[in-house]
Order: sequence, then C-alpha cells, then structure tokens
Amino acid sequence: MKNILRLIRPKQWIKNFFVLLPLFFGGALLQAGALAASLLTFVAFSLTASSIYCFNDIIDAPADRRHPVKCHRPIASGAVSPKAGYLMMTVLAVAGIGLPLLLPQHGLSTAAVLAVYFVLNLLYCRWLKLHAIIDVCVIATGFVLRIAAGGEATGIELSQWIVLMTFLLTLFLSFAKRRDDVLRMNATGEAPRKNTIRYNLTFINQAITITASVTLVCYIMYTVSPEVQSHFNAPHLYLTTVFVLLGLLRYIQLAVVDQKSGDPTKVMLRDRLTQAIVMLWGLTFFIMIYGKRLLL
Repeated sequence: MKNILRLIRPKQWIKNFFVLLPLFFGGALLQAGALAASLLTFVAFSLTASSIYCFNDIIDAPADRRHPVKCHRPIASGAVSPKAGYLMMTVLAVAGIGLPLLLPQHGLSTAAVLAVYFVLNLLYCRWLKLHAIIDVCVIATGFVLRIAAGGEATGIELSQWIVLMTFLLTLFLSFAKRRDDVLRMNATGEAPRKNTIRYNLTFINQAITITASVTLVCYIMYTVSPEVQSHFNAPHLYLTTVFVLLGLLRYIQLAVVDQKSGDPTKVMLRDRLTQAIVMLWGLTFFIMIYGKRLLL
C-alpha cells in the first residue's frame, strides 16, 4: 500500500486546487451546490492525474533507474511491477473521468474536459515532453484544463483573465522547474531529461523573468479592469497585487539563490514564507469579494 501511494503521488493533488479557482473568482464560494460540484471535480481530477503519474513512471522507468533520486520510485525500483502500474492507471482513469457523470448538471462536458486532459498527458509522457518549450506549454495547458473543468462543473463561464493568468503563472513555475534540471545537468554532465540539452541558464533565467513580468502585468490589468471592479464591487482589489509580486519574487529567490525550484509542490508544502504570502493574498481577496455578503 505504501508503494501504491507513492506511485499515485497524493501530495501532488495540491495542484488540483486550481479546479476551485472558477468557484472562488466567480463569487460562488458560498453556494453549497457549486461548492459540492467543485469538490467532486477536484477528486475526479486528482484520480485522473494519478493515473497519468502511473503511466509516466512506467514510461520513464529505464531513465529513472539512472537518476540519483528518481531511482527510488516504485516502478523504477521494482517495488511495483509495470503490469500492476497499468492496472492502477486504468482503474484511476476510469474512476476519475467517470466521476463527473454523477453531477446533476454539466457532468458530460466536465468528463470531456478530464478526457482531454488524460489524452493530452498520455501524449506528453510519450512524445511531447521530449521537445523543449512545447513541454512547459503542455504543462501550463494542463492547468488551464483544470480551471476549465471547475468552470464546467459549476456552470461558471471563465473570463479571459483567469485563463491568461493560469497559463502564465504555471508556465513561469514550469520554467523554474526546468532550471533545476539545467543545474543538475551542469553539475553532473548528464541531462535529467532528453530535452534539457535544449535549455541553458541564460535562456531559462530570461524565460522566468519574462513570464513573471507578464503574469504580474496581467494580474494588475485584471484588478483594475472596470468590469471586474463592477462585478465584485471591490474598487481596492488592486492592493492584492502586492502579494502576487511578493510571491513571484520569493519563488525567483528560491529558484536562483537557493536553487530549490525543482518541485513547486514541495515549495508550497515546506516554504513558510510562500505559504504565508498565498494565505494573506487569499484572505485579502476573500474579504474584498465576500466580506460584504457575509455581513448582509
């Protein structure tokens, strides 16, 4: 059971909280029906993502055995057989894609988004991750599909702002993660991924700077947008930009100074400053959007 849990990587499920973003930004967080639909979709996406982790570990097993850390993964180490991995992958995929069909509304369209995510990531594990730039764009697209699933499940139409910010932010995080691969390649002389040779520190640093800057500008434009301020009745929403800026700077510090950007999930789970910044941003945003509703 321990090896099965390591194979499906429940710690990585934190990424699937993106499913809840349409609920939060759509102002529907206090609606019981929408909240229940979002939570069910979160579970469905977690199961589907775990099925991809199984497939990825099976495909990457030969390369993982040569990696100082990944060699301990269940498939690579022999703790779980490839046959058992494929079985687990199938069960999780069927459960994850089928679960949204229990929704009273929009179940089929939500399941379709999950199916697209599943197929896209099968292609990623098999071929797309071999190509530099395409690999990080596919990862960012996966997060856009997460918010798309959350929007479909709740019937909340996604704004162009949430789509852009999700893609840009996760593209920034993906480039930061690739920086860790480049550092390991420079230190050992061996590329952790086949496409790592198509990256170097100069390119990665510039890509991180560009994506962080565009993400920040996009967020500022979102908070000062007349339609957004009118929708939320929150003229001071732009003040939350401070936390976004601090969060981006902190992550760049972890990537460039501390060289600990290899796993964004571990950063969120372990770095107290990052946690504090995200919590303060979320609390401030929540008060500005929902504060008046709670007082009524």
